[in-house]
Amino acid sequence: MSFAALRRPALRLLELLGVLFIASIGVFSLVVLLPGDPAVDILGAGRAPSEYAALRTELGLDQPLVTRYLDWLGGALTGDLGRSVVPPQSDVTDRVLSALPVSFEIAALGLLIALLIAVPLAMWSAYREGSAADRIIGAGTFGVLSVPSFLAGLLLILVLANSAGWFPRSEWVRMGDGDLLGNLHHAFLPALTVALAELAMFTRVLRGDLIVTLREDYILAARAKGMNPLRVLFTDALRPSSFSLVTLLGLSLGRLIGSTVVVEYLFSLPGMGTLIVNAAGQGDYPMVQGAVLTIAVIYVVINAGIDLSYGYLDPRTRRVHV
Repeated sequence: MSFAALRRPALRLLELLGVLFIASIGVFSLVVLLPGDPAVDILGAGRAPSEYAALRTELGLDQPLVTRYLDWLGGALTGDLGRSVVPPQSDVTDRVLSALPVSFEIAALGLLIALLIAVPLAMWSAYREGSAADRIIGAGTFGVLSVPSFLAGLLLILVLANSAGWFPRSEWVRMGDGDLLGNLHHAFLPALTVALAELAMFTRVLRGDLIVTLREDYILAARAKGMNPLRVLFTDALRPSSFSLVTLLGLSLGRLIGSTVVVEYLFSLPGMGTLIVNAAGQGDYPMVQGAVLTIAVIYVVINAGIDLSYGYLDPRTRRVHV
């Protein structure tokens, strides 16, 4: 393999490492520089000054900021994110590894549902631009976007859980317990709640890109030759129109893993959003740092992979060298 072929991936890897380093500084500083005293948050007010001093020493809070950051970063690089300072004390890594699959599953299922609905809707809307169907789809997606996720979740619970009784209101069955159907049964409503806003956004973005692509000369030539419309849409128009959608998909997956706090609260899910909110409320700063760093790493890595996928979506980008 030539040096030129290796240059772009190498540069991307260096950029990725630089972004992750900056993210680690931001995550550490975000929590450490917040006003207040973690020792007071943990022990409560009214304790003896010696007790607060002893806890600060135990947690390493009496060390210089740079030393604390380097110790924390060194542990994170080896998979040790520290230990919770709020009872019941446990390893941050274990808690994150327990909560992460829940949030990841809800986010991935939500995006899958959104894509399965959004892609056909966007293709039909773009192909029938200006028609009644296009206007109905546009109005529908705009209406869905205007509904907050907590309200959509409450409506789904009211109709599908409380009234129809088709899905459970709360509780969670882990996929690792061997009950795949039970897991999907519990995950469907939260995933559908997540999917509603995403599918509306995906539909509008993909429709706009498809409309531009369908006006390209090679698409017009294919239509003039009498090629099957479905073949034109799927083989000629969809792939080059997917740049914005793929970028949005990567951003959404990274964002949803840590931002589905409302959905997790509504359905009592033990995910990352619930973990971070509870830890922040209790002053458990090692838990907050470890969980937010995990989400930041996932977010950056996913988007780096999305960036590299552009070469497959459009071969023309392979000829662009940094």
